[in-house]
Amino acid sequence: MYYLYHIPGKKIGVTSNLNNRVTLIQGYKADEYEVLDSSDDIDYISAQELALQLIYGYKVDRQSYKNLINKIKNQMKLNVTEQTTTFPYPANKLKGNLFDNLGIQIETDLGNYALTAELADWIAKNANVSMYNSERTYVYNKALDQFAKALASDKNKKVESKTKFSDNVYNSIRQWAAERGIYEDGDSKTQYIKLQEEAGELARAILKDNKVDLVDAIGDCVVVLTNLAKLKGYEIEECIDSAYEVISKRQGKMVNGTFVKNKKSDWPHQSVSRTL
Repeated sequence: MYYLYHIPGKKIGVTSNLNNRVTLIQGYKADEYEVLDSSDDIDYISAQELALQLIYGYKVDRQSYKNLINKIKNQMKLNVTEQTTTFPYPANKLKGNLFDNLGIQIETDLGNYALTAELADWIAKNANVSMYNSERTYVYNKALDQFAKALASDKNKKVESKTKFSDNVYNSIRQWAAERGIYEDGDSKTQYIKLQEEAGELARAILKDNKVDLVDAIGDCVVVLTNLAKLKGYEIEECIDSAYEVISKRQGKMVNGTFVKNKKSDWPHQSVSRTL
């Protein structure tokens, strides 16, 4: 999924990873930018980026996002052997180029690793200059594998050690959102787009069986839904109670891994004072 983001007064850009590109690299928090559009069609999103840059009065990129990505992919050609992974950059330019390519897969005989900010930082600190070409650097695959596994283990432990869900977490979310002007200046359409973004992150976490990202994505979806409900005049607790009142009486059976309810309708249903 590609996201068309807007940093007010600064720029309009496209990325496949908002957290890495906008927050970690550019330094903008989630409440300091907005998502204007999202799509899995790189041609569409590339055209939208250039069009909106012109409409908003920003400098229009000289090449489309699609062409830039293709150029980066062609430049980031790794040389992977049984013992080492070599990068086509000198030591002083390695870290910057690694961060420009966050999200790519590094494939070795010992395993496949997504290039995260933590992994990129480790590579930059532990890379050796090639004795044959000073413009190239490399790391040992065994050390890379050990760090990647230790990093994954550490993240899993942090997830497992997090405090349990608290009863007032929704109030905390609403207070956080109110302090940042989301209810005063935000709108439900923007929150819906944000929800699709987080759903995309959730899908990727499920497909990659990434426990850490899965927990993070589910939490982000809950936060967005809490804010979306508030913007439409509801408390999310009302919505959950309303839905549960319906499903608690629902009869059905499991079919191909999905619960299929009986044909008898459980509507109309109005467990809250307003119709959801």
